[in-house]
Amino acid sequence: MALFSSLTPVFIAIICVLLGVIMKKTNGEKEKRDTKTKHPSRPWVDEDLKDGTDHPLEEEEGEEEWQGLEENVAHVPFTGERYSEAEMIKRSQTFYELLNKRRSVRFLSDEPVPREVIDNVIRTAGTSPSGAHTEPWTFVVVQDPNLKHKIREIVEEEEEINYKKRMGDRWVNDLKRLRTNWIKEYLDTAPYLILIFKQVYGRLPNGKKKTHYYNEISVSIACGILLAALQNAGLYTVTSTPLNCGPQLRVLLQRPANEKLLLLLPVGYPKRDATVPALTRKPLEDIMVLM
Repeated sequence: MALFSSLTPVFIAIICVLLGVIMKKTNGEKEKRDTKTKHPSRPWVDEDLKDGTDHPLEEEEGEEEWQGLEENVAHVPFTGERYSEAEMIKRSQTFYELLNKRRSVRFLSDEPVPREVIDNVIRTAGTSPSGAHTEPWTFVVVQDPNLKHKIREIVEEEEEINYKKRMGDRWVNDLKRLRTNWIKEYLDTAPYLILIFKQVYGRLPNGKKKTHYYNEISVSIACGILLAALQNAGLYTVTSTPLNCGPQLRVLLQRPANEKLLLLLPVGYPKRDATVPALTRKPLEDIMVLM
């Protein structure tokens, strides 16, 4: 009995050590799980720029519900242009040379641009393919000086915060060589601002939500076609994605909740003293893989 009594503290100590090890191991595994599930903080990511394609809509729709297209869309004969090989090579080379002159221009003149040209380039962007032909884009064209200035005020206020707090040193340092900052004079001087909104969903005639498949990709393709159309017309722009400005600009421009700002393009002619960084593009062998 005396021996048991003397060993009791030892047993208690061993049990305490074992419990401590078990609890430490359990907490460690929990921390690992939390680390795996917890996403790293990325304060510069704009909620409006997140692709909502994979986000299911509310249960009100039902997967088999009519989405607006006719049940049997009529198909018509198609005849495309067919060129000789020599003409194909010539046209592709000419178009490349045209687009290779495209530059992001931040010094834009206030010289007027024909409105018909703007109409035509947006019509051209509207020829873009889209998921299930939902055409999930809205192009808001702003020419009113007061409205342009309000847009500039919103953008510069948020961009200053982006540069100083949200974007981080690496991003800001990468932009220094391009001599860009939160001051956006071109938002006042450009004769037109084109704000491209993606419609993350639409509305059916009965008011229920309509799925817009691949809305982010579809609108991005349309933006690429728009840039090519602007270059073809002799107009210039700088692709601007003003982070964290979407909600305010959506309210200012009275756009509905289903529209999210994807891109802002100031459009016009370059100033006579405009400059651009002396950049080069990757050669073909660095961007194409032939299998």
